[in-house]
Amino acid sequence: MRIVISEFISLDGVVQAPGGPQEDTDGGFAHGGWTHPYFDPEVVGGAFDAALGEADALLFGRRTWATMAAAWPERAGDPFADRMNAIRKYVVSGSLGASDLTWENTTLLPGAEAVAEVRRLRESEGGNLLVMGSPTLARTLIAEGLADELRLIVMPVVLGGGKTIFPEGGARFPFELVSTTRAGTGTLVNVYRRAE
Repeated sequence: MRIVISEFISLDGVVQAPGGPQEDTDGGFAHGGWTHPYFDPEVVGGAFDAALGEADALLFGRRTWATMAAAWPERAGDPFADRMNAIRKYVVSGSLGASDLTWENTTLLPGAEAVAEVRRLRESEGGNLLVMGSPTLARTLIAEGLADELRLIVMPVVLGGGKTIFPEGGARFPFELVSTTRAGTGTLVNVYRRAE
Protein backbone atom coordinates (compact mmCIF):
# COMPACT_ATOMS: atom_id res chain seq x y z
CA MET A 1 0.00 0.00 0.00
CA ARG A 2 1.06 3.60 -0.49
CA ILE A 3 0.86 5.93 2.50
CA VAL A 4 -0.78 9.23 1.55
CA ILE A 5 -0.93 12.08 4.07
CA SER A 6 -3.62 14.69 3.43
CA GLU A 7 -3.59 17.86 5.54
CA PHE A 8 -5.12 21.30 5.76
CA ILE A 9 -2.04 23.45 6.39
CA SER A 10 -1.32 27.12 6.98
CA LEU A 11 1.46 29.08 5.27
CA ASP A 12 3.60 28.60 8.38
CA GLY A 13 3.02 24.84 8.49
CA VAL A 14 0.31 24.60 11.17
CA VAL A 15 -2.22 21.77 10.89
CA GLN A 16 -3.83 22.01 14.34
CA ALA A 17 -7.62 22.20 14.75
CA PRO A 18 -8.67 23.04 11.19
CA GLY A 19 -12.31 22.12 11.79
CA GLY A 20 -13.55 23.94 14.85
CA PRO A 21 -12.77 26.02 17.94
CA GLN A 22 -12.74 23.13 20.44
CA GLU A 23 -11.20 20.51 18.15
CA ASP A 24 -7.70 20.77 19.67
CA THR A 25 -6.76 23.55 22.09
CA ASP A 26 -3.44 21.99 23.20
CA GLY A 27 -0.79 24.60 23.93
CA GLY A 28 -3.47 27.30 24.21
CA PHE A 29 -4.21 27.12 20.46
CA ALA A 30 -6.99 29.65 19.88
CA HIS A 31 -7.50 29.51 16.10
CA GLY A 32 -9.61 26.36 15.80
CA GLY A 33 -11.70 26.37 12.63
CA TRP A 34 -9.17 28.54 10.78
CA THR A 35 -9.84 26.78 7.46
CA HIS A 36 -13.46 27.86 7.03
CA PRO A 37 -12.87 31.19 5.21
CA TYR A 38 -10.61 29.41 2.69
CA PHE A 39 -12.66 26.28 2.03
CA ASP A 40 -13.77 25.91 -1.57
CA PRO A 41 -16.33 23.11 -2.08
CA GLU A 42 -15.26 22.39 -5.64
CA VAL A 43 -11.46 22.43 -5.32
CA VAL A 44 -10.87 21.63 -1.64
CA GLY A 45 -13.94 19.42 -1.28
CA GLY A 46 -13.03 17.74 -4.56
CA ALA A 47 -9.51 17.03 -3.28
CA PHE A 48 -10.91 15.31 -0.20
CA ASP A 49 -13.44 13.33 -2.25
CA ALA A 50 -10.65 12.21 -4.59
CA ALA A 51 -8.32 11.23 -1.74
CA LEU A 52 -11.03 9.18 -0.04
CA GLY A 53 -12.14 7.65 -3.34
CA GLU A 54 -8.58 6.46 -4.05
CA ALA A 55 -8.06 5.04 -0.54
CA ASP A 56 -8.29 1.37 0.36
CA ALA A 57 -8.07 2.19 4.07
CA LEU A 58 -7.67 5.08 6.52
CA LEU A 59 -4.98 5.47 9.17
CA PHE A 60 -5.52 7.75 12.18
CA GLY A 61 -3.91 8.84 15.41
CA ARG A 62 -6.11 8.44 18.50
CA ARG A 63 -7.37 12.02 18.80
CA THR A 64 -8.32 12.42 15.11
CA TRP A 65 -9.93 8.98 15.09
CA ALA A 66 -12.02 9.87 18.17
CA THR A 67 -13.17 13.13 16.56
CA MET A 68 -14.11 11.35 13.33
CA ALA A 69 -15.74 8.42 15.14
CA ALA A 70 -17.96 10.87 17.02
CA ALA A 71 -19.04 12.66 13.84
CA TRP A 72 -19.36 10.38 10.81
CA PRO A 73 -21.61 7.50 11.93
CA GLU A 74 -24.54 9.88 12.54
CA ARG A 75 -24.18 11.35 9.04
CA ALA A 76 -25.11 8.11 7.29
CA GLY A 77 -26.97 8.57 4.01
CA ASP A 78 -24.51 11.05 2.54
CA PRO A 79 -22.18 9.36 -0.01
CA PHE A 80 -18.99 10.77 1.58
CA ALA A 81 -20.13 9.77 5.09
CA ASP A 82 -21.16 6.31 3.89
CA ARG A 83 -17.69 5.80 2.40
CA MET A 84 -16.03 7.07 5.61
CA ASN A 85 -18.10 4.65 7.67
CA ALA A 86 -17.64 1.61 5.41
CA ILE A 87 -13.90 1.83 4.61
CA ARG A 88 -11.31 -0.07 6.67
CA LYS A 89 -9.81 2.08 9.40
CA TYR A 90 -6.69 1.71 11.53
CA VAL A 91 -6.08 3.75 14.68
CA VAL A 92 -2.72 4.09 16.43
CA SER A 93 -3.16 4.36 20.18
CA GLY A 94 -1.53 3.42 23.44
CA SER A 95 -4.69 4.10 25.43
CA LEU A 96 -7.64 2.72 23.43
CA GLY A 97 -8.80 -0.86 23.94
CA ALA A 98 -10.83 -3.18 21.73
CA SER A 99 -14.07 -2.15 23.50
CA ASP A 100 -13.43 1.50 22.55
CA LEU A 101 -13.47 0.76 18.81
CA THR A 102 -17.10 1.68 18.24
CA TRP A 103 -16.62 3.03 14.69
CA GLU A 104 -17.36 0.36 12.12
CA ASN A 105 -14.38 -1.46 10.51
CA THR A 106 -11.73 -0.08 12.90
CA THR A 107 -8.60 -2.04 13.85
CA LEU A 108 -6.33 -0.98 16.71
CA LEU A 109 -2.58 -0.63 16.14
CA PRO A 110 -1.07 -0.50 19.66
CA GLY A 111 1.21 2.51 20.08
CA ALA A 112 4.33 0.49 20.95
CA GLU A 113 3.96 -1.62 17.80
CA ALA A 114 2.60 1.08 15.50
CA VAL A 115 5.64 1.82 13.32
CA ALA A 116 6.25 -1.90 12.69
CA GLU A 117 2.55 -2.47 11.94
CA VAL A 118 2.40 0.49 9.56
CA ARG A 119 5.52 -0.84 7.77
CA ARG A 120 3.77 -4.19 7.40
CA LEU A 121 0.65 -2.51 5.99
CA ARG A 122 2.78 -0.44 3.60
CA GLU A 123 4.46 -3.59 2.30
CA SER A 124 1.11 -5.34 1.74
CA GLU A 125 -0.84 -5.35 -1.51
CA GLY A 126 -3.38 -2.64 -2.09
CA GLY A 127 -3.91 0.98 -2.99
CA ASN A 128 -3.63 4.01 -0.73
CA LEU A 129 -3.55 4.06 3.05
CA LEU A 130 -4.82 7.58 3.71
CA VAL A 131 -3.88 9.66 6.76
CA MET A 132 -6.11 12.68 7.46
CA GLY A 133 -5.21 15.04 10.27
CA SER A 134 -3.32 13.07 12.95
CA PRO A 135 -0.30 15.43 13.12
CA THR A 136 1.76 13.38 15.58
CA LEU A 137 1.27 10.23 13.50
CA ALA A 138 1.96 12.09 10.22
CA ARG A 139 5.17 13.56 11.65
CA THR A 140 6.32 10.07 12.73
CA LEU A 141 5.52 8.58 9.31
CA ILE A 142 7.53 11.29 7.53
CA ALA A 143 10.43 10.91 9.99
CA GLU A 144 10.44 7.14 9.45
CA GLY A 145 10.47 7.55 5.66
CA LEU A 146 7.06 5.91 5.33
CA ALA A 147 5.16 8.77 3.64
CA ASP A 148 4.82 8.15 -0.10
CA GLU A 149 2.70 11.18 -0.90
CA LEU A 150 1.76 14.48 0.74
CA ARG A 151 -1.47 16.20 -0.27
CA LEU A 152 -1.12 19.60 1.33
CA ILE A 153 -4.12 21.90 1.17
CA VAL A 154 -2.29 25.18 1.76
CA MET A 155 -4.48 27.98 3.01
CA PRO A 156 -3.38 31.63 2.78
CA VAL A 157 -3.08 32.37 6.48
CA VAL A 158 -0.25 32.52 9.05
CA LEU A 159 -1.24 31.21 12.48
CA GLY A 160 1.95 31.95 14.39
CA GLY A 161 2.28 28.57 16.08
CA GLY A 162 0.59 25.25 16.57
CA LYS A 163 1.05 21.60 15.71
CA THR A 164 2.86 20.67 12.52
CA ILE A 165 3.48 17.45 10.60
CA PHE A 166 7.12 18.22 9.87
CA PRO A 167 9.87 16.40 11.80
CA GLU A 168 12.55 18.34 13.62
CA GLY A 169 16.20 17.44 13.97
CA GLY A 170 17.59 18.33 10.57
CA ALA A 171 16.82 15.16 8.59
CA ARG A 172 16.16 15.58 4.86
CA PHE A 173 13.13 14.03 3.12
CA PRO A 174 12.93 14.94 -0.60
CA PHE A 175 9.57 15.16 -2.38
CA GLU A 176 8.64 16.27 -5.89
CA LEU A 177 5.64 18.42 -6.78
CA VAL A 178 3.33 16.54 -9.15
CA SER A 179 0.31 18.86 -9.26
CA THR A 180 -1.13 22.13 -7.98
CA THR A 181 -4.74 23.23 -8.14
CA ARG A 182 -5.76 26.75 -7.08
CA ALA A 183 -9.12 27.59 -5.53
CA GLY A 184 -10.74 31.00 -5.86
CA THR A 185 -10.21 31.47 -2.11
CA GLY A 186 -6.43 31.45 -2.62
CA THR A 187 -6.08 27.90 -1.30
CA LEU A 188 -3.64 25.64 -3.13
CA VAL A 189 -3.98 21.87 -3.29
CA ASN A 190 -0.40 20.66 -3.75
CA VAL A 191 0.40 16.99 -4.31
CA TYR A 192 3.97 15.86 -3.61
CA ARG A 193 5.40 12.37 -4.12
CA ARG A 194 8.47 11.05 -2.42
CA ALA A 195 11.52 11.56 -4.60
CA GLU A 196 13.71 8.48 -4.80
